[in-house]
Amino acid sequence: MVNIKINGVDVSVEEGTTILKACRDNGVKIPTLCWLKDINEIGACRICVVEMTGARSLVAACVYPISKFDEGKNILTHSPAVLESRKMTLQLLLSNHDRKCLSCARSGHCELQALCRELGVDDELMFEGERNHYEIDTSAAHMYRDNNKCINCRRCVAACGVTQGIGVIGANNRGFKTSIGCAFEMPLAETACVSCGQCIAVCPTGALSEKDDTDKVWAAINDPEKVVIVQTAPAVRASLGEAFGYPMGTNVQGKLAASLKRLGFDHVFDTDFGADLTIMEESNELLERIKNKGVLPMITSCSPGWIRYCEAYYPEFLPNLSTCKSPQQMAGAMIKTYWAQQNNIDPKNIVSVSVMPCTAKKFERGRDDQSAAGVPDVDVVITTRELVKMINRAGIRFTELPDEEFEVPMGSGSGAAVIFGATGGVMEAALRTAVWKLTGENSDSPVEFKEVRGVKGIKIAEYTAGGVTVKVAVASGLSNARELLEKVKSGELDVQFIEIMACPGGCVNGGGQVIVPADVRNFTDIRAERAKALYGLDEANKVRKSHETEDIKSVYEFLGEIGGHKAHEYLHTSYKASGLLK
Repeated sequence: MVNIKINGVDVSVEEGTTILKACRDNGVKIPTLCWLKDINEIGACRICVVEMTGARSLVAACVYPISKFDEGKNILTHSPAVLESRKMTLQLLLSNHDRKCLSCARSGHCELQALCRELGVDDELMFEGERNHYEIDTSAAHMYRDNNKCINCRRCVAACGVTQGIGVIGANNRGFKTSIGCAFEMPLAETACVSCGQCIAVCPTGALSEKDDTDKVWAAINDPEKVVIVQTAPAVRASLGEAFGYPMGTNVQGKLAASLKRLGFDHVFDTDFGADLTIMEESNELLERIKNKGVLPMITSCSPGWIRYCEAYYPEFLPNLSTCKSPQQMAGAMIKTYWAQQNNIDPKNIVSVSVMPCTAKKFERGRDDQSAAGVPDVDVVITTRELVKMINRAGIRFTELPDEEFEVPMGSGSGAAVIFGATGGVMEAALRTAVWKLTGENSDSPVEFKEVRGVKGIKIAEYTAGGVTVKVAVASGLSNARELLEKVKSGELDVQFIEIMACPGGCVNGGGQVIVPADVRNFTDIRAERAKALYGLDEANKVRKSHETEDIKSVYEFLGEIGGHKAHEYLHTSYKASGLLK
């Protein structure tokens, strides 16, 4: 332990603790712009500088480890010199920044804007002179990059390269001309970007954002010729409340349903229905592969970011992918076939909208082989953040809404369906139904498979039922997926079933979720907090297995047998190597 002072107050900290953490642990917040715990500890932005006894200059708190040589020293976190330095750094950043805050997607939630407000930095620039100007990259299906708002913090680079192990973006040029971009200034769409949106989630400004498709939704809602149907993913209800002041991890399912109805959608469904349908087909596919010595391990196909990653980086595993469409696409397919026929509506007159925690879903809706009725299964995808914009624009007082239900039959879902939003959830849901099929039991078969729960990057477990032993593995975050796949390739790991989610922690931490500032992200496990809401919904649900839901039983009267010809025609898809890495 080292005895130091923080703003004159005696404290004792463990040797090696950074000044930033020591201050945080003792009730003092030090602002940061570049620092992300474990992945971007580079001390580059200099916003976190503090004054320290004996130091010749201000030191970066995020990377300065307190040692025995600092015994008795005093750390000043808001002295005149510190505040002046931080203010000047912000003014320098603003001198090369597009300050169109009113039209910015992140206005009101921008970390740069918030710091300027805290430190009294206004629109009057101290530093005039040359500015860099960049073309906005809108080439990708899911997002845009506006380097005119970039502050070169490199958080996005760390999220792409370290967290996801992809690294399609980095620093180009040097000095004042430094900018974040793809190699050789290639458009993002021409790289092996997987559309996960983790770069957007960590960006402190409006330099990165999903493409806003809310105008398309408004236009559809106001078109009297269209029947507009919305579905919403499990993870959305675990994050949406944060935008309206609820604590992280609050389940706002009832108010979510109520708000969608008040936005003007003709029908409000739940992607949980699609998740249950996915389990019926996926668990059947797994058991068929085991029984008939098919390609193993079978790997889940619910995460479009993971699918795009597999097609670009591991095409040799394409035969291992489950052919099942994702829950979003299955629900969309059933809306335009099963539901459309029941209600005598031409699928061409249906606008199918989905609210997703995921930016990759915007890419997925346009994939080949995703049109069960001859028209796209899903027409428009909006993120959780875009839904927040719509709710606010409509003047809906979210916190005052009553809790309401989704519509049946496609607004129902089991407890197994709702946990799809957390890493391990797809695996656990599939196991609940697979064990039932193997044993012939129902209410007495296991419900909880806790070994695959939690935010650990890779989890491995083994289960036996009906004389069949199944070894399973779960990975979230693509750097973890790479590690897992390499072990399978080398023969080090022998498993029959693998779940992979592109985003660390699963959909609860998706690239389209409500933005969490770095000051919270660095010290709170948002994955675990949001997942609690989903597991709470699972426990409270009277039906916790996909095969037990009455609406799923009814839909198979239309589809025929599980895994049958019609089910394959509507609910399954295909993959192909992207060739982007050649």
